[in-house]
Amino acid sequence: MENAFIYTDAYLDYDYGPTHPLKIIRLKLTYELIQAYGLLPLPSVQLLIPQKADDETLALFHSREYLNTLREASEGRIRDAYPNGLGPGDNPVFKGLYDWSLLVTGATLQACDFVADGKGAIAFNIAGGLHHAQRSRASGFCYVNDPVIGILKLLERGKRVAYIDIDAHHADGVQAAFYETDQVLTISLHESGRTLYPGTGFEDEIGTGRGEGYSVNIPFLPFTDDETYLWAFDEIVPPLIDGFRPDVIVTQLGVDTFYNDPLAKLNVSISGYEKIIRRMKALAPRWVALGGGGYDVSNVARAWTLAWAVMNGVELSDPLPEDYIGKEARLGIYERELRGASKPPRYSPMEVVRKETERVVEYIKKTVFPKVRDTGTPQE
Repeated sequence: MENAFIYTDAYLDYDYGPTHPLKIIRLKLTYELIQAYGLLPLPSVQLLIPQKADDETLALFHSREYLNTLREASEGRIRDAYPNGLGPGDNPVFKGLYDWSLLVTGATLQACDFVADGKGAIAFNIAGGLHHAQRSRASGFCYVNDPVIGILKLLERGKRVAYIDIDAHHADGVQAAFYETDQVLTISLHESGRTLYPGTGFEDEIGTGRGEGYSVNIPFLPFTDDETYLWAFDEIVPPLIDGFRPDVIVTQLGVDTFYNDPLAKLNVSISGYEKIIRRMKALAPRWVALGGGGYDVSNVARAWTLAWAVMNGVELSDPLPEDYIGKEARLGIYERELRGASKPPRYSPMEVVRKETERVVEYIKKTVFPKVRDTGTPQE
């Protein structure tokens, strides 16, 4: 069974700006490190070049008025007022932002088609996972919500979909899209909205109407470490996936959970991240993997290379390949090992973190677990 990796250097035609934390170069660095480890010429791997999505496909989720605004902004036709969340700050207006969104979403759609067509078991779009975009508003560096659009296309094809998001920031856009339906199970593990953008994703956000119980949130206190994170994952995610029985699992694999990420305050290590990826692989009958957050570019390259290795059953050596060291040296990060041995700082009493996580897990077990039977259908 083949796996697909989706990438193009055309991603580098777009730029959020020199001071923006989302650096598109991280995609190139990831691709180069994967190449350096020999993870693309594997006989079980296809390299797919993304094709842009079309306007009609984006309109499956986004309003046409909003898409028109994005197009006008992308072409420089909006100069004064910036509506719909666009403007200086998180969601800057830059040349080609609409084409960037079409390209990223097209790559996610290719990943979904690859697994839905039975061409392979796993497809990885590292540029995807822009999970904050709302129907008519840009949010959190995200203009078009490619996970939502990909899931909607999978639903059109009769697939049952579970979505698992391990970004440090709550998957609010994806949750909003499916909050009232039982056709998609959304699970988001993230830093608490009390301390981090977007200020949502509390454990009592469990869906409404037919969707009650199909929206699941595990908010973590700052400085949650590998042990507590993995414990919560194991207590909640596998039982829900076993009960829901999806045909496809879509995941957002943000690496801003790492202890040295500049925009969040969780304490996950790269070895802890690897264990999460291995758990996802074991759970997924078919797997669409998307990128996501991560604002230390070295972390992103190492983590997504490691994830791709796990997806393909390859064990990586710890030292970076020699022909990659020069590229890392120019970034001033060549001295770090792939898996990282540094222990995260413990600024918060870990017993407090663990106790709060146990409370959240117990709440989910009492309120969410009873909503889904073993057949994956909602309770009558």
